[in-house]
Amino acid sequence: MPTDDTLTREQLVERAAALAPRLLESREETLRDDRLPDAAVEALTEAGIFRLRLPGRYGGYEADARTMVAVAAELARIDGSVGWTAAVSWIPTHMACMFPDVVQDEVFADPGVRLCGTLSPSAQARTVPGGIRVSGEWGFVSGAPHATWQQIIAVVLGDDRPPLPVVALVPMSELRILDDWDAHGLRGTGSPTTVAEDVFVPAERVLPLPEVLASRAASAATQGLAAYRAPLLPVAAASSVGVAVGLARAARDAFLERLPGRPLTYTHYDRQSDAPLTHRQLAEVALACDEAAFHAERLADQVDDKNLAGEEWSAAERARARADLGAAVRRAREAATTAAEASGGSSVRRAVPAQRIAADVRAVGLHALMNPDVNTELYGRVLCGLEPGTPYV
Repeated sequence: MPTDDTLTREQLVERAAALAPRLLESREETLRDDRLPDAAVEALTEAGIFRLRLPGRYGGYEADARTMVAVAAELARIDGSVGWTAAVSWIPTHMACMFPDVVQDEVFADPGVRLCGTLSPSAQARTVPGGIRVSGEWGFVSGAPHATWQQIIAVVLGDDRPPLPVVALVPMSELRILDDWDAHGLRGTGSPTTVAEDVFVPAERVLPLPEVLASRAASAATQGLAAYRAPLLPVAAASSVGVAVGLARAARDAFLERLPGRPLTYTHYDRQSDAPLTHRQLAEVALACDEAAFHAERLADQVDDKNLAGEEWSAAERARARADLGAAVRRAREAATTAAEASGGSSVRRAVPAQRIAADVRAVGLHALMNPDVNTELYGRVLCGLEPGTPYV
């Protein structure tokens, strides 16, 4: 077991920041291959980034939500694809902690374990002696090329009962990965389609989806840990929202780095920094960064505070968690878009990061669970006294 399992939030953020030289060195390879290079994955693994949501008994950090936000933001500030790949791995890791202890012992036996997963029940399963057999596919599985296990969701069909969505854990060696990831934003996340072809999953590695969404652990050890008390969706929101914050800050940093000495072409401004338009644009970017961080931190505080108190979540609190996620993404998108538009025609060059960062933020906002419009509507619906209309709260 690692001896550094008591690292503070600040130390974990420092570890993430210290990876910058190695991660930036491999950026071109990341963009070329549409996935993180093995060297980058190794660096993240060595730094313990994939262990943030592992329980301490397996050498993990049992990181709280504020830590996940801070580490994801630091990684995304370096590279959006790195931040996204790390952050979304914490979600299936959290879900794996809901399984019986014997299953966790199997999955987490490898100190370098890396999980990928999905929340889409896009496969079918049938009950067989000792477990289920699964066939189907799951799209946009970020980190699949270097994962060791995938958390899958399938619908178990049977003549004698209603269809039941279940969560299962499957070794990546039993799945097929398609070479179909080719995207405008978050290009380096390696988010392909994975396929199961009549894969057998033992019964102990299968849980009903509603139990996992509610974070009702089938593990005696997990039940006593504060970090795993919140419902899944607020945890997932807190896991991923830091990516938006980091990308917003990256957009601001990239703009400020190029600003000194840049003129506004075809105007009388020899320095862009002298133009009142630039003053307004930069202020808007900075304020949007701050507002994204506010919503991310409020979300994280809510998760952490309720976990420590052991309190139940109301429908409004669950909906606000997704609303805060959407609001952070919206503000991050505004920051990155404004910075990109203020960066001039030269920013179309690949060597200038402004347009890549903006594309990454747009990709984040298109995710079904992070879409600002969808999440705002959901919150308003609940505030009006209506049912959420989705189990994903």
